Amino acid sequence: MAVLAFGSINLDLTLRVPRLPGPGETVLGPGLLVAAGGKGANQALAARRAGGGLVRLAGAVGRDAFAGQALALLEAAGVDLTGVKAEGGASTGVALITVSDQGENQIAVAAGANARARAEAVPDSWLAPGTVVALTLEVPAEESLKLAVRAAARGARIVLNAAPAAPAPRALLALLDVLIVNQHEAPIVAEAAGVAAAAASPRDCARALAKVLKAAVVATLGAEGAFAVRGEESWRVPALAIGRAVDTTGAGDAFAGALAAALDAGLDLPAALARASAAGGLACTRAGAQPALPQGAEIDAALARLGPVERVKGGAA
Repeated sequence: MAVLAFGSINLDLTLRVPRLPGPGETVLGPGLLVAAGGKGANQALAARRAGGGLVRLAGAVGRDAFAGQALALLEAAGVDLTGVKAEGGASTGVALITVSDQGENQIAVAAGANARARAEAVPDSWLAPGTVVALTLEVPAEESLKLAVRAAARGARIVLNAAPAAPAPRALLALLDVLIVNQHEAPIVAEAAGVAAAAASPRDCARALAKVLKAAVVATLGAEGAFAVRGEESWRVPALAIGRAVDTTGAGDAFAGALAAALDAGLDLPAALARASAAGGLACTRAGAQPALPQGAEIDAALARLGPVERVKGGAA
């Protein structure tokens, strides 16, 4: 089997600040961290480090100095990059990130070459039955939909991390095996799908989405862990106790990539969610997105500290 991530590839410019600035405010920070990022790239590396066997990445970079930096850790980890295309006339994507001393972040992204990511870069041979296809909303949604249609027709499993927060096309949602949303994304996706109001809780949004989709729906809840629903079943997933977070930037991608790797390895959903939660927690203990993504041995060790994934009875929260 294999994991295929189709998504964005960025260079992250991260500034540590005492607190996040308000509108029109300047806050001074001590220095700049330059590191690889992008949701597609992060999830590919997270899957590979988490113990994924064959992991592929498809997307686009520019023909500029940033491209090599954005791909360096992926190449070193053995991620197959033959699906990454270098686009002339477009810059490699760049994310501008501020991180507070409390670990919270603000992120603005210049899409650059990511806007030129195309599903046709993925050959049919990569979409074998059982392949886990990891998608995000940081590349054109119509291209993700095109890839999902081909993947579903060939028996691949499709995981969408609906980030950054935006309405996901209903046609794409209908093809999913797993949908991952965080606290901010859950009401946006659910409202756009016509199943919940914008004020609904992430858990209620997950339940509502699970009723109309064939997918398992996972709502990540930060320090509260995660809540997952599949059909009539639901689970409460604990968060890893880490103390004070250093940087939450790559936590969601660590969760999604580790989940994809665990599903590809044949784990059932509760066991895969446990590994994903451990990976997401560990990613909060280090600065940067890709530099913070944990190795499989770290996840194995952290599982001993993670509480059990509990099946929820009677639809309780």
